Amino acid sequence: MQTAFDESERRAWAGQADAYAASFAKLCAYPVPGLLDAAGVREGVRVLDVGTGTGSVAAVACERGAKVTAVDAEPGMVAQAALAAPEADVRLAALPRVPFADDEFDAVVGNFVLNHVGRPREALRELRRVTRPGGRIAVTIWAVPAAAGQALLGKAVQAAGVTRPAHLPTLAPEDDFLRTEQGFAALLCEAGLTDVVCDTLIWDHQTTLEEWWSGPAAGVATIGQIVTSQDPVVIAEIKSHFESLCAEFAGPVGMLVLPHAALMAHGQA
Repeated sequence: MQTAFDESERRAWAGQADAYAASFAKLCAYPVPGLLDAAGVREGVRVLDVGTGTGSVAAVACERGAKVTAVDAEPGMVAQAALAAPEADVRLAALPRVPFADDEFDAVVGNFVLNHVGRPREALRELRRVTRPGGRIAVTIWAVPAAAGQALLGKAVQAAGVTRPAHLPTLAPEDDFLRTEQGFAALLCEAGLTDVVCDTLIWDHQTTLEEWWSGPAAGVATIGQIVTSQDPVVIAEIKSHFESLCAEFAGPVGMLVLPHAALMAHGQA
């Protein structure tokens, strides 16, 4: 079931839990309250958090009194999520297959997980399979085109003349989809969900230059894989461009203020 894209993602994220927690995790936690609201997660609801990462979604769902199961494909993420949400049942598992029975959950959420799946349509059908009829599914992805803050690191790479290495595959054309409100909503409809709604989330993420560089410098996510696959001279050039480009986003007391945009879609199983 694993595509070349899936296999590349597994390699890219192996051992990256700590580096992710120190860099991009706070950014990705922004949609969590709205995501849980869209899925109807409240006290007593059986919820599955797919691609839990360091457990930000699972932890808030537990605070709401939900009965939480969470899965991730990376053992280090599973360990961190178990610490963040000790009341949750946290397991190792990866889309497009999860080890649960049909109709097992009242709600399923996936925060930025579909960005990392080789067959997103099949993954959504799997999420629908494990959601009871009438249950809710809510998912997020990054919007395209990227907001200015989200594009910052990519612009630094581009300014250094670096292109995506051949060893980092993209989605197969037949598996890709438009990263717009209409395109993302259509993806959920194809999976058989009804009453589908997709909204754009826009926010300013506050961080520091050092924190924001630490993710790619450690090889986190695709941008990190691109950066760390270069020789030291090129990496230094990318960092120099990054530092120059950061001036546009300078905030108070040495902070960066980075505009981001994501899509949140939800529907009924």
